[in-house]
Amino acid sequence: MEVRYAANPIDAKHYTTERLRKDFLIENIFVPDEFTSVYSLYDRIIVIGAMPVNKTLTLPAFESLTRAEYFLERRELGIFNIGGQGVVTVDGTSYELAYKDCLYIGQGNKVITFASKDKNRPAEFYMNSCPAHKSYPTVKMTKAEATNINLGDQATANKRSIFQYIHENGIQSCQLVMGFTELHPGNVWNTFPPHTHMRRMEVYFYFEIPENQIVMHFMGEPTETRNIVVRNKQAVISPEWSIHCGAGTSNYTFIWGMCGENKTYTDMDPAGTNILM
Repeated sequence: MEVRYAANPIDAKHYTTERLRKDFLIENIFVPDEFTSVYSLYDRIIVIGAMPVNKTLTLPAFESLTRAEYFLERRELGIFNIGGQGVVTVDGTSYELAYKDCLYIGQGNKVITFASKDKNRPAEFYMNSCPAHKSYPTVKMTKAEATNINLGDQATANKRSIFQYIHENGIQSCQLVMGFTELHPGNVWNTFPPHTHMRRMEVYFYFEIPENQIVMHFMGEPTETRNIVVRNKQAVISPEWSIHCGAGTSNYTFIWGMCGENKTYTDMDPAGTNILM
């Protein structure tokens, strides 16, 4: 498990492009028949990728860092499948996950396994985990069951659909909030006008980016903006003090995962275009 340290915004404004990418960009998330994992000291979120091809993968405790007997001893976990049909088994109970299905697993579950239905179209499980103080039920949710909110306008190239899965009015959790946003064809701007939320950090996972296309992810304090070039199936860690918006050379989709002080999706501090620099 790789550890990413938190940065002071005063220091981050002086980072080079290489340093920004090293500290905030997660480039390689899916490796066949392996787990990848990044532990961020922003609210102690963990980003995990699993791509079972030829075997079933069992989630390790990562005990050298977590000092836990099993991974969810003091944590909760949100999972999205963005690949082929997959199966997640939680202490003996199996859940089949299709494309864009979500599974929440509460604190206290011990044995979590991941498998693909077809090794020629392997599942790709993208996960966020954060500390938990209470156990909530394990719940599966499909895209059709998620709360759908439509925002933006074609004229400003930010027409998008938000699908909320793990949130205050959806799947219940201790502090984890997850869902995804789809940009409609011909639209490229996400989360714009931008905002910060000092009470929660966030991780953006970008996917459905067409081949040879990119997304420019904007971060930093509103008056000290920076950018990171993001390609398909890569993620960006977004600190509490940072804006998080992007513009692509095509439409795309991104999964947002948050943890922190509250689960109020609308608890944002607007950073209008008049103060961006």
